This record gives sequence, structure tokens and C-alpha cells, in this order.
Amino acid sequence: MIKQRLAILGSTGSVGVSTLDVISRHPDRFDVFALTASTQTELLLAQCVAFKPAFAVMASAPHGRALQAKCRELGLETRVLWGAPAIAEISAHEQVDSVMAAIVGAAGLAPCLSAARAGKRLLLANKEALVVGGHVFLQAVKQGGARLLPIDSEHSAIFQSLPADVLTWPEQIDKIILTASGGPFRKRSADTLNTVTPEEACAHPNWVMGRKISVDSATMMNKALEVIEAHFLFGVTPDQLQVVIHPQSVIHSMVQYVDHSVIAQLGTPDMKVPIAYGLSWPDRMVSGAAALDFGSLQDMTFESIDDKYGHRERFPGLSLAWETLRAVGGTTAVLNAANEMAVEAFLNRQIRFDQIHAVNLETLSQVSTPPPETLDDLLAVDAMSRAAAGQVVRRIRA
Repeated sequence: MIKQRLAILGSTGSVGVSTLDVISRHPDRFDVFALTASTQTELLLAQCVAFKPAFAVMASAPHGRALQAKCRELGLETRVLWGAPAIAEISAHEQVDSVMAAIVGAAGLAPCLSAARAGKRLLLANKEALVVGGHVFLQAVKQGGARLLPIDSEHSAIFQSLPADVLTWPEQIDKIILTASGGPFRKRSADTLNTVTPEEACAHPNWVMGRKISVDSATMMNKALEVIEAHFLFGVTPDQLQVVIHPQSVIHSMVQYVDHSVIAQLGTPDMKVPIAYGLSWPDRMVSGAAALDFGSLQDMTFESIDDKYGHRERFPGLSLAWETLRAVGGTTAVLNAANEMAVEAFLNRQIRFDQIHAVNLETLSQVSTPPPETLDDLLAVDAMSRAAAGQVVRRIRA
């Protein structure tokens, strides 16, 4: 068997760590060619010792030089690079077969585009590549002949529940149903959300995730971004996308067909399952995740996003997915940038939890741009939106 050579972008994050856990179980199938990280020098060093990649890339020069010195001390042959251009270059390297795109936020867009244009097998755990990149990113995938495989648990579940023949999707699908756990505040009164602390928001009941994604789960902005991603990934209209709350996180998403039969994917809430499927597609392999114990599942419940449960008031940001998809192209990029700025401000205790939505709304009302057609256009929209969101945050703090 010819080994698959991997570049793992964001190897020190939760998805990156889980990816390395999965591939460590299959040394006959995978070689780690490159690893990248933002600031966690010590963890990336440990990964270099364990997996001996040809390249390791840090986001900044200070962290890169620090890693380079440590690698030399240990006699490692790994070549250390740094900077955003180096990450994009590694993503398109001729010796890379597959790219695990797990860099959080809009920072992952450029290397995803680079991998797409180079025709790589692109394992997409960075939802912002589609939320921000939209049609520009999909065009790069098409032109480069890349194979795009979703890694988010919800989108992987949808992908696994769809027919193998992509051309039959439009005529067979009635709607796609994304499930959401509801996060830590599913039952919390909306009028108490102004006192939520970063520690409370990051304490997800089911999943182990990074701080930014945990906050997005608490506001359900993660689900808004996933709705946007599903629109681009699967070519369905906004009206064909629905969200239901499923607190147990056993069913990861569903597809309802025109005959009203529903096919769902079930599993434990462990990212190693969709990671293993993406790595081995169209086959399957051992993931290392625990199996579902159906005897211990007491119930599986569902709650709609309606007034009966108070979720519209509790999670007002969710509706922005459909609003931005129906707006001019590029509006989803504005929403993503605003939300990243708002979440960062909340984690730094500069704004309240309930003010995240206010920052997003006001930024959307202030920023208007023509539909982006290039990476430079996308980066300009992102920068403009971040500047506007930053002004909103400063006004709220004043």
C-alpha cells in the first residue's frame, strides 16, 4: 500500500491532535509530511519528535526561530519555516497528497485556497474557508481538481447520509437537518446571559473544543456558520437547511429525502470518527473512538428552534445564517469577521456574552461591499469588517 502523505494545518489544536491520534494507529497507511501551528511551540516540538515530519511551520517568526533552535538541539532533521506564505506553500507542496485544514478562523482561508488550486485531497475542518471564501473557494476547488471532504462532525454526517452520485442530490433531497447540542446554556433563561463568564461559555457539555469554537457553540453561532458551510458544500438552497437541537449529540445530522424518509449518521461525540472517515474515504478504518452503547442510551430528544423552547431569544445569532445567505455575496464573510472579533473581545472580558450578537448585527449594518471575486477581495472584506467590528467593540466598552 502506498502511504498517504499528510500536511496537518493546525496540528496543535483539538482537531490536529485527534488527527495525529488517528493516524498513529495506521503507520502503514500515512506519513506526516508537514505540521503547522500558531503559538504552541512546545507541543509542536513534541509532535515533531513523535512523527518526524519533513517540515514544521509556525505562524510567526519568533515562534518559528524558537522551534528551529529546539529542533537543532535535539538533532531533528525537520526543516522549520514560519509565516503565512510558508503555510500556504506547504499546503500546495508537490509531495503532499492530503491536507487536513484545521486552522481556526479566517486565517485558514489562504492555505485552503492554495491546497485547492494544487488539486489536493482537502480534508476541511476549517468552516471559515467556505463561510468566507464561498464561491471563490469552490471555484478554486473546481479549477484545481481538488477532492473536498468535510471533517466537521455535522457535515461529515451529511456527506455520509447522501447518495454516492453527486448529480442526483438536487432531485432527491428535500432538506438537510443539522443537529445542535444547544451548548451549555440550552435551558438558561435568556435574561441571565448578560452575566455569563468565559469559563462558563467554554464548558461544553458534550464536546472537547478550543475556546473560540466553544463560545460559538454557546451562542450557537457555530451552527449559523455550519448552515452557511452546508449551503456551499452540498449545493442546497437556504430554505432546504434546518437546525434542530439534539442534546445527546448522538445523531450528528440528517438528510430528509423527497419521499420523506430520513437517513442519519450516529456515533459518539468524538472528532476522531469524522477524521478517520475523511482520511480513509471511500473506505473506513479504525478511529480509536468509543463505540455507541445502545443499551445505555436512555433517550434521544429533539427541540425545534421556535418560541415553545425560547431558543430564538436565547440564540438570536442563528438566524443570521439565512439572512446573510440571502444577501449579496460576501456578506457571510462580514458575519464571520465580526463574530471572530466579538468572541475575542468577550474572551478578553471587554464585552458581555450577550453583546456578541450586538457586535455582529451592527457590523453587518455598517459594511457593504460588492461580491468578492478573488482572494484579495476576500481579504479586503475581512479587514474592513474587522475594523468596523473593532469600532463597535470600543464603543460598547466606552
